[in-house]
Order: sequence, then C-alpha cells, then structure tokens
Amino acid sequence: MKTNMKKTMLFGLVATTMLLFSFTSPRGGDSFEIYLNGNRLVQQFVHIDNSVKSLQLTSTSASDKLDIYYSHCGRTGSGRSITIKDEKGKELRTWKFADAAGRSAMTIMMKDVYAYKKTSTAKFSILYSSKELPEGRTLATVNLGMSDVTKK
Repeated sequence: MKTNMKKTMLFGLVATTMLLFSFTSPRGGDSFEIYLNGNRLVQQFVHIDNSVKSLQLTSTSASDKLDIYYSHCGRTGSGRSITIKDEKGKELRTWKFADAAGRSAMTIMMKDVYAYKKTSTAKFSILYSSKELPEGRTLATVNLGMSDVTKK
C-alpha cells in the first residue's frame, strides 16, 4: 500500500512540475536600445521580436550622437563592436568598444556616419557583434533621407 501511495505522489509531483514549466515564459534573452541625443528611438527584446526596425533620421546634425546599448541576458558583452553597412551589404566602418562592467553605451557620432553618406537617400544598417554574438545581429536600418544635415 505504501509503495503505491509513493508512486502516485511521485507521479503527481512530476506531472505538476511539467505542467508548471510548460506555461513559463522564456527567461532572459537579449535586448537593445538605440538613443539619439538621449532620446530613445528603439527598445527591443530579441526573444519577443527579432524584426529589424527602420529609423528615419532626417533632421540630425554632425554633432548628434547615437548611443547603443546591448544586453546579453542582463549582461554587457565583451569584445563589442558596431558596424555600419551600406544598402548592398558593404562594410563602411566598424567601431570597437572596450569591455565594461554594467550598462555601457556604445557611442557613435553622426559626423562619422556622414563621412560615408554619398547620396541624398543614404541608407545603412547598424550591426552589433561581440564575443557572445560573433555572427552579429542587425539592430536597425537607418535612412538619412533628404536631410538638412549640417556638417560641422
């Protein structure tokens, strides 16, 4: 009798555990934010939405700055870099950033981006890579469009 009761309780415990884990959401996951002069343009949780956002930056100046934050399950990556590529996928420039503890921005000055603007409809992609994500991830596409850019 005791053996059957123990088996029944064990089965009930296993079934309850499986049921609870089947309804939990995935923990952690990568996320990133992109800011222009301190104003957030994009906040994305990759495990929920891994689409590539398109940004229209038509009223920026050379003194503006993009701050990019990328989190690997709540941690800042190591060996971080940001690359911009043109519409054809050609790498235009890569910035490398020092390892940091805690939340750390990867800052790109718009004047450095404008150096690669060749047409009035300049479009490029922002890619992030690190030791944790060596294959990289496209964070956003950017269209500078017909801007009133002042190259200071």
